[in-house]
Amino acid sequence: MHNRAKPAAEAAQCAHEQGKFWEYHDKIFANQQAISDDDFKKYATDLGLNVETFTACYSAGKYRADVEKDAAEGSKFGVTGTPAFFVNGRFLSGAQPFEAFKAMIDDELSR
Repeated sequence: MHNRAKPAAEAAQCAHEQGKFWEYHDKIFANQQAISDDDFKKYATDLGLNVETFTACYSAGKYRADVEKDAAEGSKFGVTGTPAFFVNGRFLSGAQPFEAFKAMIDDELSR
């Protein structure tokens, strides 16, 4: 995980409070080289969020503990980055083609 992954997750949770998680998520992924705190505030503005509310949430670290807890939980299961998937407890790491998922799911269904 890169050093801005957790702050990005926190910012996305603050956007979620205003019903814009996926839009915010997509904005971050479309601009992966621009993920400073100022960039996060700009994205909130771009998406029409209440920037004052967003900034208060993000600056206070409202979701920091939740993000840390999630990251620690993922680490226990071998997750070192995103995307990461589990199918009936079987780990599939990284961006994978449809065929990888199909093979794993078909294998699980045959058990």
